[in-house]
Amino acid sequence: MIEALFNQPNYLMAKKALDAVVLREGAIANNIANLETPGYKRVDLAPSFETELERATASRDPQQISTLQPTLAVDTTAVPSSRDGNTVHLENELMQMNQNAMTHALETQLISGMLSRMQMAITGKDA
Repeated sequence: MIEALFNQPNYLMAKKALDAVVLREGAIANNIANLETPGYKRVDLAPSFETELERATASRDPQQISTLQPTLAVDTTAVPSSRDGNTVHLENELMQMNQNAMTHALETQLISGMLSRMQMAITGKDA
């Protein structure tokens, strides 16, 4: 019975989005760490993940949502700003980090709200 509560499409979607945010945070940190590494290519969340998550969420199929796994890929849109071939731009990474932090806060708030409502339904009390 309790498993059914954690297999709701909205909960699974928020959880997968949070998984992606965590993976992107690591990619951003790695990009910044390699800011001056010659030939380093910027990595980010694979663009296909967001499309797949939207499609799976629209289907409302818990199995389809739960099988999605966010992955990293080389950012093919990033261009080098110097002759060393490095495609990391500090300003872009800092902007991405701020945007990712806001997304993390939103997804965490969504999941916390779902869990609070579940706790209130079970206990009859606010958390």
